[in-house]
Amino acid sequence: MKDMLDFDAYEVGFDIPAKPGMPEADIQTPCLVLDLDALERNIKKMGDYARAHGMRHRVHGKMHKSVDVAKLQERLGGAIGVCCQKVSEAEVFARGGIKDVLVSNQVRDLAKIDRLARLPKLGARIIVCVDDIDSVADLSAAAVKHGTTIECFIEMDVGAGRCGVIGADKVVTIAKAIAAAPGLKFTGIQAYQGAMQHMDKYEDRKAKLDAAIAMVSEAVTALEAVGLKPELVSGGGTGSYYFESNSNVYNELQCGSYAFMDADYGRILDKDGKRIDQGEWENAFFILTQVMSHAKADKAICDAGLKAQSVDSGLPTIFGRSDVQYVKCSDEHGVIADPDGVLKVGEKLRLVPGHCDPTANVHDWYVGVRGGKVEVVWPVSARGKAY
Repeated sequence: MKDMLDFDAYEVGFDIPAKPGMPEADIQTPCLVLDLDALERNIKKMGDYARAHGMRHRVHGKMHKSVDVAKLQERLGGAIGVCCQKVSEAEVFARGGIKDVLVSNQVRDLAKIDRLARLPKLGARIIVCVDDIDSVADLSAAAVKHGTTIECFIEMDVGAGRCGVIGADKVVTIAKAIAAAPGLKFTGIQAYQGAMQHMDKYEDRKAKLDAAIAMVSEAVTALEAVGLKPELVSGGGTGSYYFESNSNVYNELQCGSYAFMDADYGRILDKDGKRIDQGEWENAFFILTQVMSHAKADKAICDAGLKAQSVDSGLPTIFGRSDVQYVKCSDEHGVIADPDGVLKVGEKLRLVPGHCDPTANVHDWYVGVRGGKVEVVWPVSARGKAY
């Protein structure tokens, strides 16, 4: 892996937290650290699985927001492209050279639709989700205006209770409208069951996916009956990919967190009742933090507080340690219970965030380490792209 930045223009501690070649011990904190060996093993493992099951894997770019990580997933894991949630994210990945980009969300604002319609001019295949027939005319008008093609997935609500239509009849109606609209192409179905991804028990997740698969199968049959067989049926996450890939209905996965593995995903159980971060996937994504105070005998204070992470899915865990525990945080401080007083001021710890996606979004850089040294420093390319 080769970092593309000109590091002569940057000063550690001013613009970036580290430079390639420096010891891991000298990295400035708090910052995001990637264990490159673990990351690469995770990426290769998912890639091997997808290939063995005849599945395309479209990695979820909203998780890492990094062109460099996405390209690593293409190179080592055979990923065919990315999912994004916002047009601004899609713009970053398309300009960064990703050639197959799905906005796995609805785009209804006219200015955003216009930006979306320009993206195929960058050489990228662009797909967007549709769940309302009224949006078809706006998408078509923008595509015609710019002389491009926007491909469309019809999003189905298969249990998440957010966006998406319910019922094969509605899927067929919208698919017909898309197929008839200039500048648009009906490409398939988006059917991601997000509500069950973090359910602890494998059996509970399976029951939710069985219901989702039945809904999607009915819609595919109805589409085929009117000559609109979907090219792609896309969905599947880190907590469910094994169900979709054995369904004989889906042919594309959208897994994201498997590559990094956060604390919330890590606690869910596989079919043998084992945590998925204890065999299926490795922790590769950390907040590196440093103890800045130990004025109280039973607690240490570190420099990774709320501004360094998202705690919507719970507090971080401390990687590789059972003798100390991260118990509370404020804006700039994290409180670590240290009953035996084992931590020292200046000591660095790796935190496993509760939720990787929003945690990545509050940082500018990934510091990739291998063998105790910094190997690469990558920008969080789509950081803050929420529009």
